Amino acid sequence: MPLGKTGRRLSFERRLSLWMVALALPAVVLGGWLMVVEHASITAMVAAVMVFALAWLLAASSLMELITRPMQTLANVVAALREDDFSFRARGARRGDALGDLALEINALAGTLQAQRSSALEALTLVERVMSSMQSPVLAFDSLGRLRLHNAAADRAFGLVRPASDGKSAEELGLRVLLDVADEGQYSNSAKANDATRYVVRRATFRLRGAPHLLLVLSDVGAALREEERQAWRRLIRVLGHEINNSLTPIKSIAGSLRGRLPETAGVESGPNLNRDLQRGLAVIEDRAASLNRFLQAYQQLSSLPAPRLEAVPLRLLLERVVLLELRVAVRMIAGPEVVVHVDPDQMQQALINLQQNAVDAALEAAGEASETDAEVSVAWEVEAGQVAIRITDNGLGLLNPVNLFVPFYTTKPKGTGIGLALAQQILIVHKGSVGLTNREDGRGCVAEVRLSLAG
Repeated sequence: MPLGKTGRRLSFERRLSLWMVALALPAVVLGGWLMVVEHASITAMVAAVMVFALAWLLAASSLMELITRPMQTLANVVAALREDDFSFRARGARRGDALGDLALEINALAGTLQAQRSSALEALTLVERVMSSMQSPVLAFDSLGRLRLHNAAADRAFGLVRPASDGKSAEELGLRVLLDVADEGQYSNSAKANDATRYVVRRATFRLRGAPHLLLVLSDVGAALREEERQAWRRLIRVLGHEINNSLTPIKSIAGSLRGRLPETAGVESGPNLNRDLQRGLAVIEDRAASLNRFLQAYQQLSSLPAPRLEAVPLRLLLERVVLLELRVAVRMIAGPEVVVHVDPDQMQQALINLQQNAVDAALEAAGEASETDAEVSVAWEVEAGQVAIRITDNGLGLLNPVNLFVPFYTTKPKGTGIGLALAQQILIVHKGSVGLTNREDGRGCVAEVRLSLAG
């Protein structure tokens, strides 16, 4: 193998030049010998050498160009393929010669790679769209436990922020426990306190750029359980309402008729006291029947909540209307960013009014009648991970039994119906939002947090 002075292999062009010199050398020797034999003059010999050298240089240059130019073109095409540029092609190639066959095969390889890359990009785009549209959190970790992929649902569920969370370890993100959950196992997002979300975790492995990765898909089983619970309550309320109304309506009607006829039918022997007692008793029966009827109608409202009519509503305007409806306490509104939410304004206003009334009731109960000015309630909002968080804060006694907060019929108020929080939760569920209540960390009281997606 020919070597240069430094021991390295000679270039292809240098070796090709040496071969052309070697091929021309016998012709030069033969021509010189013939001129010596023919006793040619020195001038003729010099002229012959110069003509031969010029002809050799022209032929060698043309041959070098003919051989190296197609190979340089093919090298440029291969280099472009290596850089993921599939637009270059070798021109003028045809079947029947070695370089033409090579150029056509490289062009075919470029077309195949271009088609495969387009398919891969389309598949990746489809995967990204599917992930972004999924309501279930999806996360992918590499072999070192670092976060590599996550969709918008995972951002909302675990408070992830792009791109700050990318590449961080599970320990830094507080998700170490999630990696240890077995396939089809359950995981509870305890960051939401009493409103912790329960997930079923499905695990799978895949390779990305040759490295193994772990894919986690989380399904919210809490939402399904809440929906089943809501349907059970609706069926129960429908049955109770039907049965009780069948008895309440005639009771109320008969009591009213009897009370209206008492002055005419009461005899002298009955006495005024008996007449007065009967009137009072029938009035109580009629009043309690009407009260129980209103009570049932409130629960029927919970069981037959209509579908929301969504529209874009400025959040500040919505909260200002809610705050102005409270007259017992001056509710303080802490202004946040100007955002727009996609909600049914009537339903959402009713949900916020219920939460605000609960906060005011708790603050007044803790303050007492003698110091109502000490009752404090505030409404604030901020944007977090593509959602708006509305927080209604009070300085009441806080939550004593958070387990039954959203259970219909359950109430801790003497005159409560147990429908306010349950109705607020149902309204937030149909709006693809959430509501939770937690005790304050900075003092006495409670925080009701409503989360909604931003419009658009």
